[in-house]
Amino acid sequence: MKISYNWLKQFINTDWTPEQTSELLTDLGLEVEGIEAYQSVKGGLEGVIVGEVLTCIPHPNADKLKITTVNIGEALPLQIVCGAPNVAAGQKVPVAPIGTTLYTEAGEAWTIKKGKIRGEESFGMICAEDELGLGKSHDGILVLDEDIVVGTAVATIFDIENDQVFEIGLTPNRADAMSHWGTARDLKAGFAQKDIHSELITPSVSAFRVDNRTLKIDVEVEDKTLAPRYCGVTISNIKVTESPSWLQHRLKAIGLKPINNIVDATNYVLHELGQPLHAFDTARISGNKIQVKTLETGTKFITLDGIERELHEEDLMICDNEKPMCIAGVFGGQYSGVSETTTSIFLESAYFNPISIRKSAKRHGLNTDASFRFERGIDPSITEYALKRAALLIKEVAGGEVTSEIVDVYPKKIEDFQVRLTFENAKKLIGEEISQETIKSILSSLDIKVINVTETALGLTVPAYRNDVQREADIIEEILRVYGYNNINPTGKLHASISTTSRFEDYKIQNTIGNLLAAQGFFETMSNSLTTPNYTELSDAFKKEQNIAIVNPLSSDLSVLRQSLLFSGLEALAFNINRKRSNLKLFEFGKTYHGYDDKREEFKHLALFATGSQSPENWINSEKKSDFFYLKGSILAILERLGISRFNETPNKNDLIPEGLSFGLGKTVLVEFGLVKKSILKHFDISQDVLFADFKWDAILEVVKRNKISFKTITKYPEIRRDFALLLNENVSFDAIYKLAKKTEKKLLKNINLFDVYQGKNLPDGKKSYAVSFIFQDDHKTLTDKQIDKIMNTLQLNFEKELGAELR
Repeated sequence: MKISYNWLKQFINTDWTPEQTSELLTDLGLEVEGIEAYQSVKGGLEGVIVGEVLTCIPHPNADKLKITTVNIGEALPLQIVCGAPNVAAGQKVPVAPIGTTLYTEAGEAWTIKKGKIRGEESFGMICAEDELGLGKSHDGILVLDEDIVVGTAVATIFDIENDQVFEIGLTPNRADAMSHWGTARDLKAGFAQKDIHSELITPSVSAFRVDNRTLKIDVEVEDKTLAPRYCGVTISNIKVTESPSWLQHRLKAIGLKPINNIVDATNYVLHELGQPLHAFDTARISGNKIQVKTLETGTKFITLDGIERELHEEDLMICDNEKPMCIAGVFGGQYSGVSETTTSIFLESAYFNPISIRKSAKRHGLNTDASFRFERGIDPSITEYALKRAALLIKEVAGGEVTSEIVDVYPKKIEDFQVRLTFENAKKLIGEEISQETIKSILSSLDIKVINVTETALGLTVPAYRNDVQREADIIEEILRVYGYNNINPTGKLHASISTTSRFEDYKIQNTIGNLLAAQGFFETMSNSLTTPNYTELSDAFKKEQNIAIVNPLSSDLSVLRQSLLFSGLEALAFNINRKRSNLKLFEFGKTYHGYDDKREEFKHLALFATGSQSPENWINSEKKSDFFYLKGSILAILERLGISRFNETPNKNDLIPEGLSFGLGKTVLVEFGLVKKSILKHFDISQDVLFADFKWDAILEVVKRNKISFKTITKYPEIRRDFALLLNENVSFDAIYKLAKKTEKKLLKNINLFDVYQGKNLPDGKKSYAVSFIFQDDHKTLTDKQIDKIMNTLQLNFEKELGAELR
């Protein structure tokens, strides 16, 4: 949810900075995830000044260009070549001198530089309104009022909106805060706790009146359970045009695109008060009657987006005498909305059943600003107030007059909630005692009324718009969030218990490996288990029929449970790479889910991702890319930490990582790793190599549980190292050397290492050179050269016989 700081200050007076305000909002539970600067004109016209054209003569080398001299208030005037047909001496004009940055319509920056146009020097630019971002006209330069003083900053002449916009990660229970008014209410409570007493400024509707009664629209609500309250009024003689700039700025600041003054006014009130509204063209309302009802399943209805939808018998519809016009609280119809020819409207403000709206929105795959609020529960007490507010705003921006009484169908008032709070339970849940007076003050600041008081408890009335506060625990949570979690003193006692769990518990092993990876520079991620079914089409490793679908998905991109951790990891990589963070090492513990004909299964995995450089750039070490062997080293470190030292190594057969290896025990695969397939990376717009490892965590746990810890005394006798430089056929692997050496000497040969590989000049074709070291050690005595020489001779003979090797 986006909240404009300037707009917020219309509801509550504050001299706090946006940063201070964001901290308080976060403390109150409205977590500010970021603050974004908004300017109605990109760049704020910084550097653009008012100049006066002193002279204007034709360009000697171009018929359509002119050479001007422009006074900008400095010692010498500027020579500027200008191609505008309307430029003339004596004009006051906006001038962008050399070094000024302007922005294209797409928001791309470009800087004015000294130039030479057809042989004549130019030291700036005289600007048209589209070049400044003040309009779309490019017919000529923008001519300013002749009374404006030369050298004045152009930004001070025009109404440029500079704002700070909060991105609030609103939790689903806080329907009351889904507006600027609701956010201001929380701020007021937060300020009160800090002894800053601010009044909440609500828009006045005292000017609302019925101008005449020439256009009456009857309203009939058939299902009052689905539509507990329905209000409406007609407004005639309006003119549908663009909205005024102030209204457009407010909507643009929070990411909305202005449409026209009527639609913009309803959107404004929606984000101002949290009450969705809808405007119908009265010329399209057959029989001058609104019917709020359900229709038969299968009824066809074309929505504003031009899509024909089949209605369900539980969809609440707004209809006239002949046809449906709108899916109530969700989406309007194509043929009943406001257009450029509309001259009168029926303005709707209602409270619809949240469950009904949620089901209809999910059923048709529609998620609108209106349904987002209706399905969470809005304030039923402001339905008429918001209608009056919107009507006055429409009269202000579109003219017209109110031509009917307000219809308010509200047969049964939605009552406030009654809750009892005991001080003892508040103390128990909060962890410390908060004074009764402080509790009463906090509740009062939240519009929660104290209706009776005893020594041990309070009887409370909670306003209907706080549908998330209906229990004593909810009241205590409200007290605590306003009082401040940071103000709760930590206890002086430390409680501990002796663990009786096994050291092989999953979470213990997981923490051990997580700490190991973090120490190696990996960052842990946590991604959504829900994903798109389309990912299964990227590889033959998955089958679409094994997707487990969600009954009521939030969207098509979150409609199935994932079959692999790869794709969510690639999403995270792509997100970071697109933001210039291309050196990444990530890991995630998570589950995958698979559906079969007769069962469903889930498996736990550990996924590793590496791309870009191994470590941050610095002056002493050259950049070293994360490669296959780096990932393999990390995998071996994990297996060693788990006590898994013996496993077989085979080429990987997984279609996701065709260039890779697989480690396993017998037929059980422990980990598969390698380079991710290029076609998959292309789908995520990732152009750099990505290394991926998939640990089968369930299988690894079983192996770890079977492992027995063994130990032995560290020998006091020295190691002896000998080296061979072997000339081999290029198809001979180090693995073959390793296995043959171990087979030859099982007792004294402790380690074998390949420390150099050479292939090229001075070697025969098809040959390569391996430099291999051999470490020998006896646990009970010091080895002699004679013993080592004998073993090395045997190794040499076996290498020559079995592998065709030659000593270099």
